[in-house]
Amino acid sequence: MRFFFRSSLICSLWFATLLPIEPLTLAAQSPGPTVDRQASGDSPEDPGPLAKGLSNKLNRHDVELAMRKVADWQLTEAASKFNQQWTYAALYDGLLATSHETGDPKYSDAVARISEGFDWKLLNDRFPHADDQALGQAYLDLYRLKPEPRRMASTREVMDRLKAKSVDPAKPVWWWCDALFMAPPVLARMYAITGDRSYLDALDRNWASTTKLLYSEQESLFFRDARYLTQKEKNGKPLFWARGNGWVVAGMVNVLEFMPANYPTRDRYLTQFNQMATRIAQLQTADGLWKTGLLDPDAYSESEVSGSAFYTYAMAWGINQGILDAKVFRPVVARSWAGMVSHIYANGRLGAIQPIGAAPDSFRASSSYVYGVGGFLLAGSEVARMNKVHGKLRKR
Repeated sequence: MRFFFRSSLICSLWFATLLPIEPLTLAAQSPGPTVDRQASGDSPEDPGPLAKGLSNKLNRHDVELAMRKVADWQLTEAASKFNQQWTYAALYDGLLATSHETGDPKYSDAVARISEGFDWKLLNDRFPHADDQALGQAYLDLYRLKPEPRRMASTREVMDRLKAKSVDPAKPVWWWCDALFMAPPVLARMYAITGDRSYLDALDRNWASTTKLLYSEQESLFFRDARYLTQKEKNGKPLFWARGNGWVVAGMVNVLEFMPANYPTRDRYLTQFNQMATRIAQLQTADGLWKTGLLDPDAYSESEVSGSAFYTYAMAWGINQGILDAKVFRPVVARSWAGMVSHIYANGRLGAIQPIGAAPDSFRASSSYVYGVGGFLLAGSEVARMNKVHGKLRKR
């Protein structure tokens, strides 16, 4: 079985300001540590010139060149800032994918050294908050490379607690859509490592609960959380956040990657994935990217890279697995990849990434944050593979 290095936006500064909302009791959630915004990225007034000489073609050489440029800059930029928070977890996933795609171990070696510095521990002071579990994906991917028990011990302990937790439909554990990227792929990897389907069963129960609360069957998109179920854009349409839905589709493919073909509810995930991919493709803008507010693009001047990156990753994966029609989706991926490459600066900075938040917003063109870089690297790892023959979905 071929192994992929794969892979919430809720920060406690936002969290502290939330009022209890039925059917959720958000005040009952522990706020946990404040997300280190300064460590996660910045938006300088003068980021320097954009890169010259990068090609937006989809051939492996050009895609890998763009991936390396961005990954190398980010490793240097974040050298003194690495931490265990969800922001960096997405970056580590992207770095692992970069090593897998390029064959250069320096990116995975860096993540292994960083993980060693964390003693392979998860943040664990506000269980069952999914943001604190996101790092488990990198730990488990590294465990699969080198199965030392200490690499998965902390993650397994937390996932065992999570799967033992009963599901309360009125109070979903994953009450915001970003959580579907943070925790489910970790549970899926625990299944892949142990063969214990109870991890998938816990994933399935909780995913269904979140879907029931936040998924719009009419729009085939997820609301970010219960606060947004009735909020509208300026044009009167429902408010759907680009990166929030990016977290969802990226999390979904990270689950499908390890969910066996005979799992009883797998078809539900495939159906939801096809629905979301089709709807998202319809909302692509002329520059190949997506605005932060999906249903009112005219209300936002900037196109945004992090949501676009996760969409690109998920669609390219779907093409490579034979789930999505390449004739329909390959042009979408080609346009989005070209759009993202156009936001790489000469030094390797990847711009146009919306800062930490929970809803559509504006930002500087220079804005670069580690989770968006992680999404870009994940996207590149799948885009580079699209020149290969598209086979059927691999059996697990």
